[in-house]
Amino acid sequence: MNMGKVATQVKVMPASPDIDLEELEDRLAAALPDGAELNDTAHDAVAFGLTAIIAMVVIPDDAGGTEAVEEAFAAVDGVESVSVENVTRI
Repeated sequence: MNMGKVATQVKVMPASPDIDLEELEDRLAAALPDGAELNDTAHDAVAFGLTAIIAMVVIPDDAGGTEAVEEAFAAVDGVESVSVENVTRI
């Protein structure tokens, strides 16, 4: 049986407003666990010059949830916090 996929919207807060967001996006993509794909990114101005990265990550439905992606993103240099904003089966 072929399992479906889950689209997960993850908000990543950089540690400082001075971080290059494109470089951070590249590091996030490289950190993804096997089977997960960075489908798209957007930027969300938060406050005090900080801009969050909104990452749309597609993971296999049988991956057991978003924890592996959250942990991988949290371990990336320059990341202050990670939060899942939305999860949708596709």
